[in-house]
Amino acid sequence: MVVTMFIGGLLAQPAGAQVLEIGADGAVTRFAGPAVFTDDGAKALIQETVVADVSNGADAVRQQISTAANAYALDPKLVEAVAWRESRFHTGALSAKGAIGVMQLMPGTARDLGVDPHDPVQNIRGGALYLRRMMSAFGGDVRLALAAYNAGPAAVRKHGGVPPYAETQAYVTSILGRMATTGAVLAVPVLGAPQ
Repeated sequence: MVVTMFIGGLLAQPAGAQVLEIGADGAVTRFAGPAVFTDDGAKALIQETVVADVSNGADAVRQQISTAANAYALDPKLVEAVAWRESRFHTGALSAKGAIGVMQLMPGTARDLGVDPHDPVQNIRGGALYLRRMMSAFGGDVRLALAAYNAGPAAVRKHGGVPPYAETQAYVTSILGRMATTGAVLAVPVLGAPQ
């Protein structure tokens, strides 16, 4: 009896972790704050506002990637390959280091780019802008730009190329491999590309 009451008391407490609920129709509901979960479903204690609609999944993400790539004079296949490697197109992705969303922007980077990393459209736009900045900083060298996207431009400069970090080397190899299978153009030098 005491155990039942104790467990019942625990179950009635608000949860504090981020929880994703996937409906039968594939719709994803994210509970980022306190929520109560019962047999009748989940109810957020604080209602979250929708910041962007990418409910059509990968197709909507691909469309946003194409739009952002074109805005920053990047090959859409390059931006798509980065997004795939970063998050597998999951808008709610959160890395152990705190990177957020489809193109895994760190909060400070998102702030510097002037985007809301929790808004999928802004996140993708910010990721494309950051990739464009890395392409410009490294003279259009895709390998170095990818390494800088992953490890930071300071690490690329320090090592005079792709840093000898296993994670970064695997990252660059993975994206270039994906690019090779899609037939994308790797380097598109564009004068006057948006910064």
